[in-house]
Amino acid sequence: MYNKVVLVGNLTRDVEIRYSQSGSAIGNVGIATSRKWKSQTGEQKDEVMFIDLTFFGRTAEIANQCLRRGSKVLVEGRLKLDQWTDQNGGKRSKHSVTVDTLQMLGS
Repeated sequence: MYNKVVLVGNLTRDVEIRYSQSGSAIGNVGIATSRKWKSQTGEQKDEVMFIDLTFFGRTAEIANQCLRRGSKVLVEGRLKLDQWTDQNGGKRSKHSVTVDTLQMLGS
C-alpha cells in the first residue's frame, strides 16, 4: 500500500508548537487549498479545502520560526484518520496530514 499526499496552499493560522516528554517538537497548523473549474453551464466554480497538518522534530521548529498565517507552502506527507469521542459521547473523526517534507514558497 502507498499513502502519500502532496498539497500546496496557504496556512490558515500560525504554527502551534509543543514539546513531547522526550523534548521532540510537535507543530500543528491548518492549510487551505483551492480548486477552480468550470461547470457544465460554463459557470466558474471555486472549491476550498481546509486540512490540518502536523510537523515533527526540526521541521516543526523551522515551521514555527519561519511561517505565519497566509504563508504559502508545499507539503508532502501521509494521510491520517483521527478519531475521538466528543463531550456529548458522539463519535467524531477527521483526516489530517502528517508532514514528511516542507517547502516554503513565495517571499
